[in-house]
Amino acid sequence: MPPPGLSKKAIMNRCANLRWKGLYIDAGSDPENEYSNDSAMWCLQTDKCVGPDGKVVDDFECSPARTCYVQL
Repeated sequence: MPPPGLSKKAIMNRCANLRWKGLYIDAGSDPENEYSNDSAMWCLQTDKCVGPDGKVVDDFECSPARTCYVQL
């Protein structure tokens, strides 16, 4: 199970500009609670839910296939 706020793809290919609320919460993973991907995400370059290329940001879309992607 991935840590809270991260999917397996986000762990492997996360863009350095992708941000979400889970990054700012200092809490351990609780195995009693199921993983939830209900976090709002934004781009550090635009401070919006869309990247500089005008496409939506999330842990699946922010990948090396995008021109604005910055490897972590």
